[in-house]
Amino acid sequence: MRDRLTPQSEDCLKAIYLLSREGKAGTQDIAQTLGITAASVTGMLKRLSELQLVAYQAYKGVQLTESGESIALEILRHHRIIEAFLHHALGVPLEELHEEADRLEHHISEALEARLFAALGAPTHDPHGDPIPSLIGVMPREATRSLVSVRAGEMVRVGRLSQNDPSRLMALSDLGVIPGIQLEVLAVNSLGTIRVRHPEGEPFALSTVVADGIWVEDDAASEVEAQRARQTGVF
Repeated sequence: MRDRLTPQSEDCLKAIYLLSREGKAGTQDIAQTLGITAASVTGMLKRLSELQLVAYQAYKGVQLTESGESIALEILRHHRIIEAFLHHALGVPLEELHEEADRLEHHISEALEARLFAALGAPTHDPHGDPIPSLIGVMPREATRSLVSVRAGEMVRVGRLSQNDPSRLMALSDLGVIPGIQLEVLAVNSLGTIRVRHPEGEPFALSTVVADGIWVEDDAASEVEAQRARQTGVF
């Protein structure tokens, strides 16, 4: 089926999958995500509907079919494994990964993907902390608690970072705020900042706008999840 799709059509399926998880997969949402017009999205949705990859009715939204979701997860897996390879093997910084992976995700073979995955040690998450779908479409757990909800005195581990703003990703990386790092929340004040520090490090402040795109989990819970993944081999 994928040989009948353009890269933009595959991007559309991926966008529908990701937006549906947020409860907002309307035509305008898809258009904004892809950077194209709503009319272009409508045309793609009609074509994808003919291929039975989406269930689409004008003004009534869109849903992926089982086949459509399978392709979306395949592309998403390509994307996140490529990000992991670019970052860990080539040193590409966090803020550049998404755009580079977008270019490559449509063109690698399943054999090359398998080699990259094995070479990376079968990661469960990409460098931003987003889960990598398994070959059968199972999604590992992802952090869903925003740093803005953490109270003073709590110790958490950064699970994933929002990719909406590359310059913000660069700034967070410079501060050492990356997936896997521990953060102790020292204070939350009314001026719109959260004061944090790495264990035994110097305190620094994050705005609540920035903190809202940092997803965390309790430090103990994150270690239990990592151990579970290693023991079961579910990636």
